Amino acid sequence: MASRADNIASNLNLANFSKATELKKRIWFTVGALIVFRFLTFVPLPGINPVALKQFLDRSAGGILDFFNMFSGGALSNYSLISLGVMPYITASIVVQLAASLHPSLAALKKEGDSGRKKLNQYSRYGAVLLAVIQGFAILKNAEVQGFAVNPGTLFYVAGLISLVGGTMFLLWIGEQITSRGIGNGTSLIIMAGIVAQMPTAIVNMFEGGRTGSVNGFLIAGMLLLLVAMVLLICFMERAQRRLLIQYPKRATQRGMMQADRSHLPLKLNTAGVIPPIFASSLLLLPLTISQFAGSSLSPDTTFGSIVQRVNQYLQHGQPIYMVLYAAGIIFFSFFYTAVVFNPEETSENLKKNGGFIPGIRPGKNTEKYLDYVLTRITVIGAGYLTLVCVLPEWVIAQTGVHFLVAGGTSLLIVVNVTVDTITQIQSHLLAHQYGDLIKKAKLKGRMR
Repeated sequence: MASRADNIASNLNLANFSKATELKKRIWFTVGALIVFRFLTFVPLPGINPVALKQFLDRSAGGILDFFNMFSGGALSNYSLISLGVMPYITASIVVQLAASLHPSLAALKKEGDSGRKKLNQYSRYGAVLLAVIQGFAILKNAEVQGFAVNPGTLFYVAGLISLVGGTMFLLWIGEQITSRGIGNGTSLIIMAGIVAQMPTAIVNMFEGGRTGSVNGFLIAGMLLLLVAMVLLICFMERAQRRLLIQYPKRATQRGMMQADRSHLPLKLNTAGVIPPIFASSLLLLPLTISQFAGSSLSPDTTFGSIVQRVNQYLQHGQPIYMVLYAAGIIFFSFFYTAVVFNPEETSENLKKNGGFIPGIRPGKNTEKYLDYVLTRITVIGAGYLTLVCVLPEWVIAQTGVHFLVAGGTSLLIVVNVTVDTITQIQSHLLAHQYGDLIKKAKLKGRMR
């Protein structure tokens, strides 16, 4: 028989949503914050020539600027105040998280609970400021080299750095406000909003190509079917788990009976999330970054310049070598990041301390080996799934020449993951609201009695 909680969860609908006033306030706050973010993408930096900037972006299409432009929601193409987006914070938080898993003092700080997490988050902010200064200087230097800075000088660099660092920190503040006062993860929603804002342009361009005859109608239909299939695959794989049965010793109940407790240890098939595609893309786009930001100072007549240009030819999107290296990078970072995030030894020790064990497996070292064995097998499936989702759109775009996705499968992964997570949180708020109504009704009945 279904429990009361199952019945409530199955009855969640829009009628219940209209009664949840606190949830509606959170959603409206989130929408307002994202609107502010979109407005900021059109506020330009001081001292930028927009005509020369457009010419440069046309020449450098397909490089790392397009990749970072995706995460900034088009702000980098406008050279706006938030051109860096939240990428400095994401990079800093990943580095701090990796360091917390490898360095003993940071690992001890991570185990302190909420206070330790706050300290690590503060370190991530400091790292974000440092990275924002470095990346901001590179962006401003690129503007000077490429010739779309109106009056490059000390004042240009000072005003630009203050604007870029301030814009990044303001975005972080907006993300924290969304997380605490809105719905969903603020930083993830900002990234998703930037990607979604560019998707209509890609879709309109695709249909415009079909109208003019440059793109086959059957090709457009096939791409739409592929897009739907990828969304369904991502939704299925991101929620897929390998649940390990955990059994605890028998305990006495109120009736004096001995009863054994059972629970499950869920292991996600894709433990690494979207980190592997982002890391692999950034690594492969490094040569393109060198050539684009060096500008005119990099001559093809020099040995270094010729090597970089030759490497860029092989690492262009759609090239076989690029796709092979991209797939290898995704697989490598999937195993690496999974090993950092999930520690079988620590999990085995926690189970042993609490008296839990996996049926048929001895506690301690044997449990650790079994967890490592299971985690390795499911990581193979997760890495293959990430490789398929990220490499298949690259191959389709290379064969057809039609960009039906922004930055390939990475953007689709981010959008679907954040959407599923946000919907899950909305359902949790609705469930809590209905439980609150049940408690109020129970109190009223008690008073009447």
